[in-house]
Amino acid sequence: MEEKLMRALHEVLDPEYPVNVVDLGLVRGVAYDKGKARVRLTFTSLGCPCTEIIKEDIRNRLLQVEGVQEVEIEEVFEPWSAEDISPKGRLILLQLGVT
Repeated sequence: MEEKLMRALHEVLDPEYPVNVVDLGLVRGVAYDKGKARVRLTFTSLGCPCTEIIKEDIRNRLLQVEGVQEVEIEEVFEPWSAEDISPKGRLILLQLGVT
């Protein structure tokens, strides 16, 4: 089920760049237990203006996954850096002129 949740999260785009939250390195883990999806999530900065939008988009997408009745998002304050971006995410950003 965790793999299914991660596939769904690949469809959730960051509001500022067309890169999904997994490839951007924001998702730090997922778990599933008895209808509840749990997501560990960090942000690019503590003052990220899009935190609520990102969490709402994650919640809405995961509630579409069969078997998910509840979504719990745990904000973890693990340092984020550009090194957390996947190669696919880097390529998308490079094509947009973001380095």
